[in-house]
Amino acid sequence: MIDRRILFPLLLVLLVLTVLTSLALGRYPVGPKEIVRFLAHAVFGMSDPDTGGLEILRTVLVHIRIPRIVGAMLVGTALAVSGAVLQSVFINPLVSPRLLGILAGASFGAALGTVLSLSWVAVQAVSSMFGIVAVLVAVGLAGLYRGDRILLLVLGGIISTELFNSLFFLMKYLADPYNQLPIITYWFMGGFALADAKTTLVLFFPIVAGVFALLLLSPYLNVLTMGEEEARSLGVNTKALRMTFILISTVISSLTVAVCGMLGWVGLVIPHMGRMLVGPDNRVFLPVTAVLGAIFVLVVDDVSRLLFQVETPLGILTALFGVPVFALILRNARKGWGQWS
Repeated sequence: MIDRRILFPLLLVLLVLTVLTSLALGRYPVGPKEIVRFLAHAVFGMSDPDTGGLEILRTVLVHIRIPRIVGAMLVGTALAVSGAVLQSVFINPLVSPRLLGILAGASFGAALGTVLSLSWVAVQAVSSMFGIVAVLVAVGLAGLYRGDRILLLVLGGIISTELFNSLFFLMKYLADPYNQLPIITYWFMGGFALADAKTTLVLFFPIVAGVFALLLLSPYLNVLTMGEEEARSLGVNTKALRMTFILISTVISSLTVAVCGMLGWVGLVIPHMGRMLVGPDNRVFLPVTAVLGAIFVLVVDDVSRLLFQVETPLGILTALFGVPVFALILRNARKGWGQWS
């Protein structure tokens, strides 16, 4: 493990450098001098004779790239932190928002709202509601049978995911092929092509509030990882606390569907990377995981914009990155939960 005192500041510096790089990259390259010139005019009010160039920069940076960058950081942070919290709550290194069916349920809810031509706010509400329903289905199925809790939870998550994926495809079949189907397909593939300032701004506050609440509750998450009997002996209401963590994690991960669609692997791989760097103490582990998630999704989004002439769906790239990384991480699985570091 790396010294915790220097790791988090280094990650923050890396995040800032990644943001600046993302601002410069794209079909319309923007050099460092142009970024500085635009910031000097927009932030400090300095005059600039090239007003036409400033308007182009404003369009590229303010209306396209900054909302996309902020959206990518929100999604990466929300999925990484929710995945880390769910792994700690269930004491299961294989749990993630996608494995429990959260993203599939949220995508079905968004598709259902689209087919019913609901308002944007109603679509987000339906999306979050079905994300919660998907978790309840997975956990409920796991509780019906006796046996290995980890295995049953994984199987319950697989059943829940397949159920809501099937319902999602039913919505695709019923959708208007010209107006609704492209949006629904976009949700399933994942990407930030449709991320705009309005969507990012509306979802910024609930996602940040949810992540901040999980960070504040991280000491209690450490208690839950000790086990049911140990937590109760310390006077902790484990049932209420566990449901609080599950509810907040489900809501913030469901809200990411509105920004980029269904994005897998982030909530599974990034928490393991964070645990390898700083260990399982959630007070340190969750902030590190949040920054790692933001950096990861930003980098993958940059690759998706530049890899080919057309934008590559983000879900494909996160899987291509996530599968080999997780395969390398699996070698730690023999050490047990407490030693995944």
